[in-house]
Amino acid sequence: MLLPKRVKYRRVQRGRLKGTAHRGNKVTYGQFGLVALEPAWITANQIEAARIAMTRYTKRGGQVWIKIFPDKPITEKPAETRMGSGKGSPEYWVAVVKPGRVMFEVAGVDEAVAREAMRLAANKLPIKCKFVTKEETDGEQ
Repeated sequence: MLLPKRVKYRRVQRGRLKGTAHRGNKVTYGQFGLVALEPAWITANQIEAARIAMTRYTKRGGQVWIKIFPDKPITEKPAETRMGSGKGSPEYWVAVVKPGRVMFEVAGVDEAVAREAMRLAANKLPIKCKFVTKEETDGEQ
């Protein structure tokens, strides 16, 4: 599972999911990409499940890039705990994803295989996603 080696602060505030992605919105490494259409917190487990689905379908052919990293700790207080007594302890890590963000990229396979692999990966994620090619994202400037 993905998580940072070390962080400056153990607990962070929740923040807001508004606006669109201005960085990471182009296919840079591979030929095909999976773009988020909705804002969401994507957990490390969901990223790993999507990665496994893609690599299994491509039979480990080609190359897969994960362009999001879960660097935000999400805290939870124990069940049946009274209010107060501070913030809970970090339980899992999420990546903050905004609409337009390229989350995964694939190269070295043909488009039909890449499209199906991305569809399987998108089914593991809690948001709507879109399959794009490198040419499509380069033209949107």
